[in-house]
Amino acid sequence: MNENITKRNELLAQKVIKGLKSRNMTGYYAATKEDALKQALALIPEGSSIAMGGAMSAHEIGLVDAVNNEKYNFLDRDKAADKRAAMLATYDADIFLASANAITEDGVIVNIDGNANRVSAIAQGPKKVIFIVGMNKVCDDVDGAMKRARNVAAPINAQRFGLSTPCAKTGSCMNCKSPDTICCQFLITRFSRHEGRIHVILVNDILGF
Repeated sequence: MNENITKRNELLAQKVIKGLKSRNMTGYYAATKEDALKQALALIPEGSSIAMGGAMSAHEIGLVDAVNNEKYNFLDRDKAADKRAAMLATYDADIFLASANAITEDGVIVNIDGNANRVSAIAQGPKKVIFIVGMNKVCDDVDGAMKRARNVAAPINAQRFGLSTPCAKTGSCMNCKSPDTICCQFLITRFSRHEGRIHVILVNDILGF
C-alpha cells in the first residue's frame, strides 16, 4: 500500500482505538493482513469454540482457515445438518468472529443484518467478539457509517447473494421493503458493558464490503 496512505491509516487507527477504549472496547492496529492474523490468533486460546457470521474480512486475512482445524472447535454452520441448532450454538461459543459494515472515527461500530444471527451474537452471547475491520470501513460519524452500510455494503452483499432487491439493481439503498431485503436489523454498538469482550483489529488494507 502507498506509504502516504499507510501513514494516514496509522494515525486514523490510533484515533479509532482511543474511541474504542472510551467505549470499553479494545482496539489494535495491524499494518498487514499477516499481522492481523497473528493478533487475532493471540486472542483465541487453543481449544476454544469458535463461531462466526458472514465475515468476509476474517476469510481475507486467513483467519477462518487458521482456526478450522483440530486445535479449535470451529462451529461451521454451513456444514451442519441442523443449521438452526448450529446457529443457536453460536450464542454459547467462546469466540465469535465478525466484521463491521462501518466504524466511526470515535469507535462506534455499525452493522446491518438480514437474519439477525450476526448482529444478535455481536450484541449478546459469545464470551468474546473479535472484529476484523479494514481501514476502508472507517467513517466520520454514525450518519456516515449508516450511509456506508446501506449504500456500499448492502448493495454489494445483495448482489453476491443473487437477491432481487432494488439496491442490487441500482447500487444504492432505496429504503425498500422487498422480501429479499437484507436491511432488516440495524445494530449500533456504542459501548460494551462487559470489559474484555469486544476486540477490534483495524487492518491497513481494503477488506470486505
